[in-house]
Amino acid sequence: MEEYIKHIACKPEELTRLQGSGPGYQSFSIWSVPEELKLHGHNITVLHYSTAWYIKEMSDVYQSVMIQLRECLSQKEMESLVQTYLQKTLNVLKNGWTPWAFVQLRYQLWCTLYSYHRCATELATAIFNNEAVMRQLEDAKFDLLLTDPAFGIGPMLAYYLKIPLVYNVRWFTSGEAHFLSAPSPLSYIPVPGSQYTSKMSFLQRMQNVFQNLLQLAASIFVIQPIYNELCHRYLGPDTDIETVLLRADVWLMRVDFIFEFPRPTMPNIVYVGGFQCKPSKPLEAEYEEFVQSSGEYGIIVMSMGTIVSSLPMHVTMQIAEALAQVPQKVIWRHDGKIPPNIGNNTLLAKWIPQNDLLGHPKTRAFICHGGTNGVYEAIYHGVPVVGIPLLFDQFDNLLRLETRGAAKVINVANMQSTQLLQALNEVVYNISYRENMQKLSALHRDQPESPMDRAIFWIEYVARHKGAPHLRSESYRLPWYVYYCVDVMIFLVSLFLMVTGLTVVLLKKLCSIVWKSKLKIQ
Repeated sequence: MEEYIKHIACKPEELTRLQGSGPGYQSFSIWSVPEELKLHGHNITVLHYSTAWYIKEMSDVYQSVMIQLRECLSQKEMESLVQTYLQKTLNVLKNGWTPWAFVQLRYQLWCTLYSYHRCATELATAIFNNEAVMRQLEDAKFDLLLTDPAFGIGPMLAYYLKIPLVYNVRWFTSGEAHFLSAPSPLSYIPVPGSQYTSKMSFLQRMQNVFQNLLQLAASIFVIQPIYNELCHRYLGPDTDIETVLLRADVWLMRVDFIFEFPRPTMPNIVYVGGFQCKPSKPLEAEYEEFVQSSGEYGIIVMSMGTIVSSLPMHVTMQIAEALAQVPQKVIWRHDGKIPPNIGNNTLLAKWIPQNDLLGHPKTRAFICHGGTNGVYEAIYHGVPVVGIPLLFDQFDNLLRLETRGAAKVINVANMQSTQLLQALNEVVYNISYRENMQKLSALHRDQPESPMDRAIFWIEYVARHKGAPHLRSESYRLPWYVYYCVDVMIFLVSLFLMVTGLTVVLLKKLCSIVWKSKLKIQ
């Protein structure tokens, strides 16, 4: 392709994806899209703020536009918020779900999200008030803007600059992206966090509706007002954040239906689940030597992600005790205090080449927290999972694998070493887990093109055609009562009542005339 696309990967924070996320955090996998675009000959500009933790100001992949901003949430503050929410989650899992515990946990979640979104508004204000940066962005004449709408800043910039908009998306400002962009019947579409499948009982459907109402209320009364204030100030008095979010031309949804439950969708939603997955590369010498030393037993890979730096020590010791008893060698990504009972068969590392380890033929199982990236990498390489969910969507992710017979899930709050050991032995030695995961892997790989190729095609498509409005539903322009045909139903009910009323009056009149006629005859 000869023309060059200039695009902003405008995602200085990525919150509600909650798979290694938060203000200043960049999901490492999402950078594979700009890297691939660069290989296709496109020019890329990344807009970020000065205190972002993982964005390099100088890069061979992209040009950088930096916004000077004080750190509204430091790394310690962000970790403290996450740890507080984790502790409350563990308490609920340990003591059981009660209505009051559910309310407390939801309240803590929305307080955490509110803090993150408030931080995002400071960044948005800094961008729109910086005349030099705004002039630079306007003069660049970008062909499109690529962003994750977990925060509303990228969509707001695209609206202001009047350029096509493409999402790399799983979550938007206050929930799962499908619930904003596509019809989502609550009878068989489980709300994120419900831990339900697509087959729900009456009671589960009631709870599903209730949780959805809570989600809508929090979105309308907690999150949206934060951004609506900015929209009114910078984009126009009649503009609101929902309209801004829904005007995207194409949604690159990080979903694959071999993993998700089937659901209604829209023509501008393109599914690229597992786009970051790739064939494994040879391991470095130190890792390869350790892996080969496992002999016929093979290895177990363990990673609990990046959002939680370490688990409580009593939990870590239970894990270490179980791992010390398996015949396999274990490679454990661990960034906390070393448990005193760590086994001789376990290698601890602050970072591991996870994709390459999962693709190694000696890997027998993957112990993980259920983050989206890790789950898709396990599916791609056909490695069965022992899941220890901690936060947010991890419970739902692992439930989807468990219902497909490819994972065994453990309650971390009450976990004993014997439970983890039993789960590991079942996943490693019960061949059905590996067979089921390899079936998912075969289905995932059996596509006319890779998810990454599909993502690149649609980004280039939007750039070539200056948008894709023909794929975008205009439903977002409709008031809610028009969208749900409430006005039509009111009219039809009114018409029915009027006809019924007139019929009753006419029948009474007719009966009266007949009655009077009979009286005269008599």
